[in-house]
Amino acid sequence: MPKIEVKQVIVQEIAEKFRNAQTAVLVDYRGLNVEEVTELRAQARAAGVDYKVYKNSMMRFAAKETGFEGLLDVLVGPTAIAFCDTDPVAPAKLISEFAKKHKALEIKAGMVEGKVLDVKGVQELAELPSREVLVAKVLGTLNAPISGFVNVLNGNMRGLVVALNAIAEQKQA
Repeated sequence: MPKIEVKQVIVQEIAEKFRNAQTAVLVDYRGLNVEEVTELRAQARAAGVDYKVYKNSMMRFAAKETGFEGLLDVLVGPTAIAFCDTDPVAPAKLISEFAKKHKALEIKAGMVEGKVLDVKGVQELAELPSREVLVAKVLGTLNAPISGFVNVLNGNMRGLVVALNAIAEQKQA
């Protein structure tokens, strides 16, 4: 296969990942040693995140093709990208946590559901609770009025039992 066709296949692969991803985070990995990059890749695999290093020129073509021109400015220097098509918070959380422990990793930008984010936006996304926690909070909120109603009913029943018990004790005395 000629070299240009190989590059076109890679650009199409990146473009497809951009289209399918709920979230992507671009990072500068300069300063990380092989052991740290291996650790990051292992954590990414465990979290269901696809972490790859592509040539900036190929990422530029894919970004233009998919309408993410806002990422073009950050595609300079060594750039890696973390994609996830299932959890919109996972790449941001993973990269932010890793960057806290390894100061050499620098977040450049991100993308969530078709919108380009700056570094601050990626960090705010990373601070969001996971999907499971949000679902639990919603269910707890929905369950609260029902629990309150049950407590009110139980309170009335308890009061009735206490009153009947007091009447029974009076009649025995």
